[in-house]
Amino acid sequence: MTNPVTIRPLTAADEPEWRRLWTGYLEFYGATVPEAVYAGTFARLLDPAVTDLNCLLAVKDGKPAGLVHYIFHRHCWRVEDVVYLQDLYADPDVRGSGIGRALIEAVYAEADKNGTPSVYWMTQDFNENARHLYDRIAALTPFIKYQR
Repeated sequence: MTNPVTIRPLTAADEPEWRRLWTGYLEFYGATVPEAVYAGTFARLLDPAVTDLNCLLAVKDGKPAGLVHYIFHRHCWRVEDVVYLQDLYADPDVRGSGIGRALIEAVYAEADKNGTPSVYWMTQDFNENARHLYDRIAALTPFIKYQR
């Protein structure tokens, strides 16, 4: 990376940039959410009483350029919690600069700090660029997702 990236927690002042980044993520997957979901998610991300849902931002050149949402949750096959990395996004103009890796590694660090060794996520099969990164820093599992 030529310009350093800072990874930091979300703050109340980040709402416009968080919305911009999360909208970019949703659009990449052809999804939309209503305003109530934007507002509710942002409020939960900032609520100190909500400890399972988290967000980190990647800041490059003084501007948020990426985000990650991750969720600590219980697991029936483990004593300790696991972490689900739900959303990972980098602005298109900074992809390939290490922001995705830095965000994932920051989630790994938060998981380690919490004594939570397992971090997992999903992506769609067409997300080839991201999968090149994921193949280098995690193990592909054979699971198939079903959903109601």
